This record gives sequence, C-alpha cells and structure tokens, in this order.
Amino acid sequence: MNIFEYMEKYDYEELVMCQDKESGLKAIISIHDTTLGPALGGSRMWTYQNEAEAIEDALRLSRGMTYKAAAAGLNLGGGKTVIIGDPKTDKNEAMFRALGRFIQGLNGRYITAEDVGTTVADMDLIHEETDFVTGISPAFGSSGNPSPVTAYGVYVGMKATAKEAFGDDSLEGKTIAVQGVGNVSFNLCQYLHDEGAKLIVTDINKEAVQRAVEAFDAKAVDINDIYSVDCDIFSPNALGAVINDDTIPQFKCRVIAGAANNVLKEERHGDQIHEMGFYYAPDYVINAGGVINVADELLGYNRERAMKKVEGIYQNIERVFDIASRDGIATYRAADRMAEERIQSLRNTRSTFLTNEKSMLNGRG
Repeated sequence: MNIFEYMEKYDYEELVMCQDKESGLKAIISIHDTTLGPALGGSRMWTYQNEAEAIEDALRLSRGMTYKAAAAGLNLGGGKTVIIGDPKTDKNEAMFRALGRFIQGLNGRYITAEDVGTTVADMDLIHEETDFVTGISPAFGSSGNPSPVTAYGVYVGMKATAKEAFGDDSLEGKTIAVQGVGNVSFNLCQYLHDEGAKLIVTDINKEAVQRAVEAFDAKAVDINDIYSVDCDIFSPNALGAVINDDTIPQFKCRVIAGAANNVLKEERHGDQIHEMGFYYAPDYVINAGGVINVADELLGYNRERAMKKVEGIYQNIERVFDIASRDGIATYRAADRMAEERIQSLRNTRSTFLTNEKSMLNGRG
C-alpha cells in the first residue's frame, strides 16, 4: 500500500503512529477530514495480521466516519483509532492511558469513543489522561448504553423509507423481516411491535430469537431463509455484505432498511437493487443515531435534546431520496453526495472566512 498515494486520493489529513513499549501499545490514529469540526471515531482493538492491514482499516473507517457525521448534520469530522492486539488477552491499564496521552497531544483535533474490542471501562482509562473521549461511564456524564438510541434512529429512518415506497410512513400491519436481534435490533423490534408491525426474526443466537418470539409474537425462521420470506421490509441488523449476488434474487420485499453497517457487498449491488426498484436506506444515514447521541455528550449530555436530533434521521432519509431522484442515481450514491455537498459548502464558507482573516492580518482588511 502506497500510503501517501492513498491519502492523497481520498484527501486524508493526518495519520499518527502511536507506540508505548512498556504497555505494548501499537495504535494508529487516522484523521480523515476536519472541515466540519473535530474528527470523531471510536478506538477499535483487533488482531490484525500485519501493520499494513491495520493502517488500511484505520484509513477506511475514518473516511466512513466523515460521511456519517456529515450526513447526520453534525459539526464533526471523521477519525478512527485501531489498536493492534487481542482484546481478550492484551489489554492493560497502561495501554489505554498511554493512548489517552497520545489523543491529548492532538489537542482536540480527534475525539475517540468505544468500538469493536473496546469497552466503557477502557474509555474510562483513556479519560484519566484526556477529555477528548466519549462513551465513558454515566458517572462521568456519559449517555450510557447507545443501543436504544441507535434503534430509535433506525425506526424513524425506516418510516421515512416506507413513506417513499408505500405512500405513507405507517408500519402498522407491515411484515418486517429482521435479520439479527441483538441489543440494537431488540429495541428496534419493540418500536415496530408497538406500532403494530408483524415481525419475522432470525439470529445465530437461538436464545435471542426465542426472546424476540416471546416478547413480540414474532415468527422465527432459519438464518438462511430470512432473505426469501414474503415481507414488506427487510431489515439487516447483523452482518455486513448481506446484499450480494446470492441474496438479491431471493428478496421479496420493497424496502431494505436496518442498523447493520456495510450491507452492500459491492457498490454495484447498490446500483442493482436501485434498478430493480427496491427502496434502500443507506446504512450510515439510517444507523447514525449512536454517533448523534455520543456527539451530544460533547455539549453536556441531554437525552431529550439528543433524541430530538435523532428524529432528524427521518428528514435525512427524505433528503437522500430527493437527491437520488434529482440526479437519477442509486440512494447509496445519493447519501455520499449529500455528505460531500455539505462538506464542500462548509469548506467554501470557512475558506472565505480564513481568506478575509489573512487579508486583515496583512493590512488589506
């Protein structure tokens, strides 16, 4: 991987390599874009095969966070930390405190949070060294478990997508196939059940399936059968890459909307479902409730205010469909365009401000 070539291609700002011999910390912080504000993105701990794989993951994930924050209307950019190591065996206090000092050294350009392989307890250790961390224990003013908020955002985004597909946003009587019934999805199912939707569920965890069946009078199906059930809405809430060559021919729905990330295996699959007439809610737009909630912590967390902002996902989904119609493109492309247009608009505005400021300093104001 030619790192500078890759960074130039996608206009990354900064890549920071962090190591602490005593604690064993080997981490990479990627800051993609801070046009809208400081970069926000979680700290992921993973057993990467090599350093190149870790760097590529940090770069890819930080760019994704830029688009998610921009599409959500947040005044934040995109960043990410990846820690090379086994989260089950390699963690220690000194490691996360060392990472906290590296983050503090960035002086607010980057704010971290919990991610795959890290926990609230890990964020608390980072918090010992820096204030530029969210998702810490509620005792420190955090918002706590983000799953219910993420689920609410998916719910309102699903309603907006249903309005595009069916003419109104009511989910009463709609049959919804829910793939995965973990923490986020169980809360989503509660919203759907309360509105009168009929649920079909699946999960590799049989206990999770049984819990959903009992709580929501849901119908359970095998994990391989969820794609082909007769339904109005297919809701992916577990694995990525579930929209692919094998599954698309099986779909018997009109809407695809869920909490899972990276559900398109390849971009061409987004174009394919668009051409086939499916109504797809782009994942990073509809599942942004968690990052919206975490971002509110930066203001001093207020749950009522955060939930009001999450309701804005409804309008964001509407905007995606408007752009898709305006430009004759698939919704996944429209989501990117929506994010890019907002970033460019603010970049131009801030560029003008900075130019004027420089002129004043040079005696030309």
